[in-house]
Formats: sequence, structure tokens, C-alpha cells
Amino acid sequence: MADFHSIESDTVAGTIGGTLLTIAVHFDGGDIVRTIVFASIGALVSFIVSLFCKWIWKLITAWWKKDNV
Repeated sequence: MADFHSIESDTVAGTIGGTLLTIAVHFDGGDIVRTIVFASIGALVSFIVSLFCKWIWKLITAWWKKDNV
């Protein structure tokens, strides 16, 4: 017999499964595609900005070393 405070695994599995299915029903296919596209664009822009910052930093440090020698 189950304790008063214990929850049976069937109840937990049913609750989690029902919650996930309810959330999944509300997603539109277009929303998922849009999210993937925006995430890809964001990652690409972040990568390009990181390369640009690295390039600028090299120019600044090279200029600084040249003037201080």
C-alpha cells in the first residue's frame, strides 16, 4: 500500500506525458521553423562579430606594440 506522501509512478508518467502533449499541440510547424532560422542567424552573426572583434584586437595590439618599442 502506498504511503500518504508517495506518488505512484503511473500518476507521474501520466502527468508529465499529458503536460508535454498539451504543450506540443500548441506549437505550429511554422513557429518551429522560424525558431530554427532565427537561432541559426543569431549564431552566425555572433560568430562573425567574434571574428571581427578578434581582428580589431590584433590590430590594436600590433599598433600598441609598434608605438611602444
